[in-house]
Amino acid sequence: MFVSRGAHCASQEPNAPFSLFDARESRALAPSPVFRLNTPMDSPNPHGGILTVDLGALAANWRLLKDRAAPAECSAVVKADAYGLGIEPVVQALAKAGCHTFFVAHLGEAARVRKTAPLAHIYVLNGMPPGSEAPFVQQRVRPVLGTLGELKRWRQAGGGPAALHVDTGMNRLGLSLADVQALAASPDWTHVVFDFAMSHFVASEEPENPLNHAQEQRFERVAAMLGGRVKRRSLANSSAHFLPHVPRYDLTRPGYALYGGNPTPGQPNPMRPVVRLEATILQVRTVEPADHVGYNAQWTAARQTRIATVSLGYADGWLRSLSATDARPGGFAMLHGARCPFAGRISMDLITIDVTDAPEGAAKAGETVTLLGDGIGVDDVAAAAGTNGYEILTSLGGRYQRRFVVT
Repeated sequence: MFVSRGAHCASQEPNAPFSLFDARESRALAPSPVFRLNTPMDSPNPHGGILTVDLGALAANWRLLKDRAAPAECSAVVKADAYGLGIEPVVQALAKAGCHTFFVAHLGEAARVRKTAPLAHIYVLNGMPPGSEAPFVQQRVRPVLGTLGELKRWRQAGGGPAALHVDTGMNRLGLSLADVQALAASPDWTHVVFDFAMSHFVASEEPENPLNHAQEQRFERVAAMLGGRVKRRSLANSSAHFLPHVPRYDLTRPGYALYGGNPTPGQPNPMRPVVRLEATILQVRTVEPADHVGYNAQWTAARQTRIATVSLGYADGWLRSLSATDARPGGFAMLHGARCPFAGRISMDLITIDVTDAPEGAAKAGETVTLLGDGIGVDDVAAAAGTNGYEILTSLGGRYQRRFVVT
């Protein structure tokens, strides 16, 4: 609760610091209740792709990161609908595994987390837009404050637990060094205590990048300036859990690695795969040498080729940049153990695949091909698309039949 300077309540001693952290954080939290998975299948859609989310693998990934973070607390970043997988089932599974703290980007996402995990601590990374102070207070959601204006508005609204975002090199959100200096020097904030100060790495997936050490030093400097105004510190994202010399501080914030993305590019992925995507073959045809496939005739058959057309396209989030042309290879799928390359441009609802080298009889109407899984990781798809795995996951569309399993 916000207490103005010079005022106090019966349970607070005079001149006690105004607190933007929750005193309950200082003692062990009660175990999270076991959340029953309540994620019924969508209405059957024989044309839709099948997206399977392994909640057991998700929980195992969180536990691995938790062990690497110890003795710091390990939270979970579930913004963008839990990286495309669904906030409700993901939060339920992570809360059951023991996660108490969640980060989202928007207030609307926070409301979904609050409904799913009533006892959780929820932080909104994108700050507090003007006029949104009341919903934050009402929903017991904690803003990550990144401007002096936000700090003032939060205090005027009555305050409550909140985090302080400081910029150490990303130049997106957060207080500048000058802002921190002004905050530290102002008598108006002498008795204000924030739950924690946080910053965000620019390139933690690159272990040798000197920016990592530079940001750590800047963060240490800022934390020293703030002194007792912050109770805890948070810097580590997914990849930072694997940086050998970066301190974990008090709270880590993994996201991508939870969902099976590789936090150590160029090295074996230490995370378990979480997502599997399959699509149904609608039709199989034979094209002759020099025949074209797809829009604008950008792919030409070099041999007699078997083409399977599957019911999935860029409307489902399978990016058009995965298209295959004569100039460049594109994406690929697995069919009965054979890696089958795309042939031609991806359409809104369809992908054409060269299944010539698949086992005899494997390609037929009603059979499924695998686009994620069976050795195809989200980072493999991202490399073929010329993007990162974050975009692949968060682009997953709404037409899939979604299945949630625990292995």
